[in-house]
Amino acid sequence: MNSFETLSISKGMVENLNNLEYKQMTPIQEKSIPIIIEGRDIIAKAKTGSGKTAAFGIGILEKLNVKKFRVQSLVLCPTRELAEQVTAELRKLARFKHNIKILKLTGGIPLYKQEGSLFHEAHIVVGTPGRILKLLERGSLNLDHLKNLVLDEADRMLDMGFSDEINAILDFLPQNIQTLCFSATFASDIKLFTKKVLNDPVDIEVESTHTSSIIEQKFYFASKDRVEKTVDIIKNHNFDSIIVFCNTKETCKSVVKELNKSGVNALTIHGDLEQKDRNEVLVLFSNGSSRVLVATDVAARGLDIGSLSAVINYDMPFETETYVHRIGRTGRAGKSGNAFSFITSGEEFRLDAINEYMNLNHKCEEFIYKLDKLDDSSTPWVTISINGGRKNKISPGDILGALTSNNGIAGSDVGKIDRQDYITFVAIKREVSQEAFNILSNETIKGKRFKVIFH
Repeated sequence: MNSFETLSISKGMVENLNNLEYKQMTPIQEKSIPIIIEGRDIIAKAKTGSGKTAAFGIGILEKLNVKKFRVQSLVLCPTRELAEQVTAELRKLARFKHNIKILKLTGGIPLYKQEGSLFHEAHIVVGTPGRILKLLERGSLNLDHLKNLVLDEADRMLDMGFSDEINAILDFLPQNIQTLCFSATFASDIKLFTKKVLNDPVDIEVESTHTSSIIEQKFYFASKDRVEKTVDIIKNHNFDSIIVFCNTKETCKSVVKELNKSGVNALTIHGDLEQKDRNEVLVLFSNGSSRVLVATDVAARGLDIGSLSAVINYDMPFETETYVHRIGRTGRAGKSGNAFSFITSGEEFRLDAINEYMNLNHKCEEFIYKLDKLDDSSTPWVTISINGGRKNKISPGDILGALTSNNGIAGSDVGKIDRQDYITFVAIKREVSQEAFNILSNETIKGKRFKVIFH
């Protein structure tokens, strides 16, 4: 892979990428960034973890006119979580230029607050189709000066039924803008959709960087005993992080309930959760306070949770490419990974399709229960929160200082600090969590005492 220094990008951007420890381009970045900077439309096959956000982020930031305080780039995402991740990544990439305003517009936040932010304009808007369309129809969002449109995870937006909203949004856009489409698959509906939206696009496809050789894949016969087998796998392996994939949110709710009844501390994320609850689940899973997440493909898409120890396909996906995408979340960056899949009666053809697609020869096995269970679902980290965040001018340094000053706890006992608008989550080593709770309950931060709770 080539260095970012080989690109025709500004010195400030290169220095910022070095500071972010982005040393070498990923394949999708190497193939797409020069074309984006050139101004061409693209349709790129790229999945979560491929570096696609930096690919389009570098491209649109390099072309941004900071002095022109109007919305110049619009990024559409299928979920609030992905919009949050994209916004955070773009803000990091934009550090080399002063006064770039990037605004996230999704559901779950009152319209009047977003309209207040839009009154002061922005350079880049990241959002979900439904909320973006609503703000356009209300006249609160003006895209007359738009230069480029990014459709991130376009296949999922179509899967979720956003095609009407996207088409309606297109009617508000100027002519001859640059459109960048990123999709994990090149299904027929994506090809048909992009024909209408893109102008003479460059097709970009890179081979998956997740090789099956470092992912141990197991397929088991199962019927109504999938919960018991899932519990057995979790309790007999010391996995740090596991996603259990289900095909529907109803199954997610049922499975997480049964797992918790069986002594497995599991969380779930699906479309019915309120935004604050979704945020909390993601924080607890990403900071290591819970090691099992039950999710649908749509809800898990775009989650910034690094490399998983294991994936369990409670339900087999309907598409072979979705299976590859699921297991590609484990075994990243050269690490070994594990994928367990349950095959119910009549689903053997799905395994045949996977073997053909991946050029493998896996067999479905009988599941053997293990009697010696590790049975320790506790995690090394615990999460506590305070009811203050970014809007209260609280910084992670303020919280770290409160915890570690005056012979408090060691800095190494403090994990990820996730600051949101009105709440901040702090991961603490389990053995000192009560001490940390007491410190934050009794200390003042920025002259104010905040409410502290365990999660």
